Amino acid sequence: MKTADRMFLGIEIGGTKLQLVLGDESARVRERRRLAVAAAHGAAGIRQQIKGALPELVRGRNLAAVGVGFGGPVDWKAGRVTRSHQIEGWSEFDLSGWLHRLTNAPVAVDNDANVAALGEATRGAGVGLDPVFYVTLGSGVGGGLVVDGKIYHGATPGEAEIGHLRLDRRGRVLELCCSGWAVDKKIRRLARRQPRSLLARLAGNSTGGEARHLAGALRQGDPGARKILTDTANDLAFGLSHVVHLIHPAVIVLGGGLSRVGEPLRRAVAQALPQFVMGAFRPGPRVLLAQLGEDPVPVGALLLARGVGVQASACPELPRRPNHAKA
Repeated sequence: MKTADRMFLGIEIGGTKLQLVLGDESARVRERRRLAVAAAHGAAGIRQQIKGALPELVRGRNLAAVGVGFGGPVDWKAGRVTRSHQIEGWSEFDLSGWLHRLTNAPVAVDNDANVAALGEATRGAGVGLDPVFYVTLGSGVGGGLVVDGKIYHGATPGEAEIGHLRLDRRGRVLELCCSGWAVDKKIRRLARRQPRSLLARLAGNSTGGEARHLAGALRQGDPGARKILTDTANDLAFGLSHVVHLIHPAVIVLGGGLSRVGEPLRRAVAQALPQFVMGAFRPGPRVLLAQLGEDPVPVGALLLARGVGVQASACPELPRRPNHAKA
């Protein structure tokens, strides 16, 4: 297969979103299929969506390899899902083997935050900086570390599960304070206490997704929105201070749906972080917003696929399904 003809498939499997993209050697997304996940249908429903979308997406293409960012802990060496915290039916599923049977291409599987970290480090906000720590603020909170252009795993399952980092000994974890769902709850509490506040009026009677109104309320100077931002940024900065002390990244990249609050969130975290960091490490790493929009995981998955595709091409005598795929 000529290098110019090689195409790669990237897949993002989340709790609410499923994306399949085709990309080239430079990890540019050439085609995309985005599907909503029906949690009630479980893992089997997502697999059926993938199986249904693949033939039309891949038609007539020379598919070199597949990369997957999965929303939960995985055994990245074996390509096996450990579990999903949001969708039933994934536990111990051989995702790499299943996709290999569908595509007849080598497959690499990793945690979605790890894959997003690879995307932002290589094609996004972290370009030229090393190490890069990425934190995704979505329905949950996840993290990924890229060192020398490669995902750092540590021992299996190998996710930087910053969302489960405890903020105190009572068990308060970062995810309960800084995820999109956590901010939704804060806004609902504000609406009950201050129903006439601007943020409460913007959120209306919604029972989910209230965080999308935070940026608008901040632009108009709403005090309630400012307090929610400050509290959330302080908790996030405190959690990230442990990353600084242990890992010393050159940059921390904020991604995920909540990062769409934009510069007010970035600035608040950057300003809060130094107060939690020991003097010798101040001012600490740069804090930047993700640059790839909705594509950190798809782009990272394409890079993951490209890496395993190179391995397969270099060792054609080996089976096309990798058991030790690296980025």
